[in-house]
Amino acid sequence: MNRAILHVDMDAFYAAIEIRDRPELRGRPVVVGGSPAGRGVVAAASYVAREFGIHSAMPARTALRLCPELVQIPPRHDYYAKVSAQLHDILARYTPLIEPLALDEAFLDVTASQKLWGDAVNIARRIKGDIRHRLGLSASVGVAPNKFLAKLASDLDKPDGLLAVDGGHYREFLDPLPVTRIWGVGESTALRLSQLGIRTIAQLRTQPPGALEAEFGAWGRQIRELAHGRDDRAVKPDRNARSVSHERTFAADVTSREALRDILLDLCEQVGCRLRGQHRQARTVQLKLRYADFTTLTRARSLGRATSQTRELARTGVELLERTLPDHTFAVRLLGFGVSGLEPSAPAQHELFADTERERQSRIDRLADRINERFGTGVLRRGLRSHDD
Repeated sequence: MNRAILHVDMDAFYAAIEIRDRPELRGRPVVVGGSPAGRGVVAAASYVAREFGIHSAMPARTALRLCPELVQIPPRHDYYAKVSAQLHDILARYTPLIEPLALDEAFLDVTASQKLWGDAVNIARRIKGDIRHRLGLSASVGVAPNKFLAKLASDLDKPDGLLAVDGGHYREFLDPLPVTRIWGVGESTALRLSQLGIRTIAQLRTQPPGALEAEFGAWGRQIRELAHGRDDRAVKPDRNARSVSHERTFAADVTSREALRDILLDLCEQVGCRLRGQHRQARTVQLKLRYADFTTLTRARSLGRATSQTRELARTGVELLERTLPDHTFAVRLLGFGVSGLEPSAPAQHELFADTERERQSRIDRLADRINERFGTGVLRRGLRSHDD
């Protein structure tokens, strides 16, 4: 409890960037993703849009029904990645111990940084000010002795919040909260806990040792530790990454196979674009699924040859998704796609018997990257995506 951990979480990151760049959208309901025809899903929603009940991973047609005057903007993932790099530069000024969770959030260990910048709350204020001044965006920051409490604090004070949790008073902070605020407790687990008479974190914390483990196995012991405010995970800096991945946690569980495929194709587009931007290619594709009961599955497949082509990555990703999803009802709270086994991209070779289809796909990728950078993902629709719509 003597560490100083920050969780920095940008507010409605994608949507906020678009509103920043187009001030006439300020005060209007804005989403990134979907199309005027109601295809696709919402990637991000502004806070004004959220007042209509719109959230990420919602089908665009549902969002339009909730708010007919909704402004839909195609995502520009490569551009968002550049803004994220600017954010990382700001964070790196205060500590080298940064663990990115996504483009828009990260953990920071500022324990040693306090000698130079003052206490953790002062560092959080400085970071928020730098983000507003240099990026024109807002962030919510949680300050606590560990990662669990820091992330919970940032979640509870949004947007543009700063909430600090004193390790000596964690009970006052945690006890009134519902059990769903515990990492990993979704709707189905909350229902099982409710049936045991456990609805608040205080009730969870006071369970006898072994009671939760008897009900939930090893995970029961873990959630009891979190209810006591204990989390010894270290902040792990992302140095010399050996993989490239993107994942999306949904505001509401996704139960549509079509919606998941659309989100996956979007993730594949982001990963492929990052690979090509780094002049690397991958030999292994990995899919990550987390269900509402927090069961997490990962599936991987090695490719016949290294690639950075979106179409090849997407085909493998969709196959893994179809084989992993159950035939019966499911509810997914997180979907991730990544690649590993990275190696430098081979220089283009114009051989007499070259694979003309691969060359064509490479040209399409280069064109798509340029168009997506300028106009946003979704303006140019892939053959795989068009065929599936």
